[in-house]
Amino acid sequence: MNIGEAAQRSGVSAKMVRHYESLGLLPSVVRTDAGYRQYGDNEVHTLRFIRRARDLGFGMAEIGELLKLWQNRRRASGDVKRIALAHMADLDRRITEMEAMKRTLSRLASCCHGDQRPDCPILDELAE
Repeated sequence: MNIGEAAQRSGVSAKMVRHYESLGLLPSVVRTDAGYRQYGDNEVHTLRFIRRARDLGFGMAEIGELLKLWQNRRRASGDVKRIALAHMADLDRRITEMEAMKRTLSRLASCCHGDQRPDCPILDELAE
């Protein structure tokens, strides 16, 4: 199948298919004599794996590690779990940071009159 069909079947754009290939997440595929990429079911399955990992917020380096583990039938599930737990810890840290940002913005927004006056505690806070 061509890149458009592979993209459609996997749920990623053709641009991202090329990007994943350039990063080495997707192996280079066979090309026709005219230079068009030809994808098979294995590549589509790999693209779906990558898309799902991206949906869960894994970074490209983590996805690369997960792909290697997925393709290695002799892998230790502990290695996979280690990556997942590290990602969860990072998500927890980012959620905590975002909650703090939200509280600050909520406090600032409640202090702002939001009228025609030039005084604005939001801008004052940003300028400090």
